[in-house]
Amino acid sequence: MAITVRADTQEPPISQFPPRRPPFQRDFAPAGPRINDRIRISPIRLIDEHGTMIGVVETDEAKRMAQEAGLDLVEIAADVRPPVCKIMDFGKFKYEQAKTEKKNRQNSKGGELKEVRLGRSMKIGVHDVELRVRQARAFLIEGNKVQIVQSFRGARELAHREIGDQLIKQVINALLDVARLDMSPRMAGRRQSAILSPDRTKIDTYKRKMAAAGQKIEGSKELPPQEPEADDDGPDEGSDHAE
Repeated sequence: MAITVRADTQEPPISQFPPRRPPFQRDFAPAGPRINDRIRISPIRLIDEHGTMIGVVETDEAKRMAQEAGLDLVEIAADVRPPVCKIMDFGKFKYEQAKTEKKNRQNSKGGELKEVRLGRSMKIGVHDVELRVRQARAFLIEGNKVQIVQSFRGARELAHREIGDQLIKQVINALLDVARLDMSPRMAGRRQSAILSPDRTKIDTYKRKMAAAGQKIEGSKELPPQEPEADDDGPDEGSDHAE
């Protein structure tokens, strides 16, 4: 039987471009120290779960000891020969390590800038001033900078600005036992402000003094919050209300 071949049959065109290579695959090792079966080098220098230096042992023997203790074999110094490994609870180790890193990050932070307002005008009571000082001191002890703000309401208070000057200086002097003055009082419109930063040496001394006296150090969250600042920038109406 004859086979008919169609004349229009053609070979598929050959691409002028080479075939695409598959993406490069990298075998990423899990982050962190090698543990258990990932430790392949042998021998190792072993520390047991009690912190006792056992000495140089074969890795398989160290793994067996870790299994018998219900713990993990963790490589804690990979750059030395033989590498140093320790028998420990690796889950607990990671938890403690995360806590330490979080604490270090908190200690390394510069803290926030907290604003403490001395009322909506110069008319603020003695008790309110004392409360503002306590709030500012708590912020400073917690590692934050503090901006002390004195507002002047109306032309009458601006004409007697020396009263506000004395008040803000009084507050600054009351806080110098835990702080240093970064920015002296400056006027900006109807507001005068100064900035203080925590002084770690002074704070440590203050904490020891309070502990020796058996007194508790207040936290910022234990004190009443400040009232929101009013947008009233109008003339002084003679109100005796203090924030």
